Amino acid sequence: MSTPFRINEALLIAGRAFEPFQCVAWAPQDGNGDLSLTVIDRAATRICRKQIPSSTYSDPAQLESLLQEVRAELSQGGYTLQSWAMPG
Repeated sequence: MSTPFRINEALLIAGRAFEPFQCVAWAPQDGNGDLSLTVIDRAATRICRKQIPSSTYSDPAQLESLLQEVRAELSQGGYTLQSWAMPG
């Protein structure tokens, strides 16, 4: 059984999943525990945005699945991402 991720770990993993693009992730201060994730290209144009519930980002398998899904969406949209694998 995997240890649940804390939000800082999830932020670091998400940031690396979308290279060479920049991933901006933050936890809104409304207290619901969700993580907001935005991927921007080199021209600072938003190319993707997702809300990730804490139940997803705290579970390593669910987080990996979601990040792979978003990566696939970006690839289908014509964006080339560096290879990436879930750490650990």
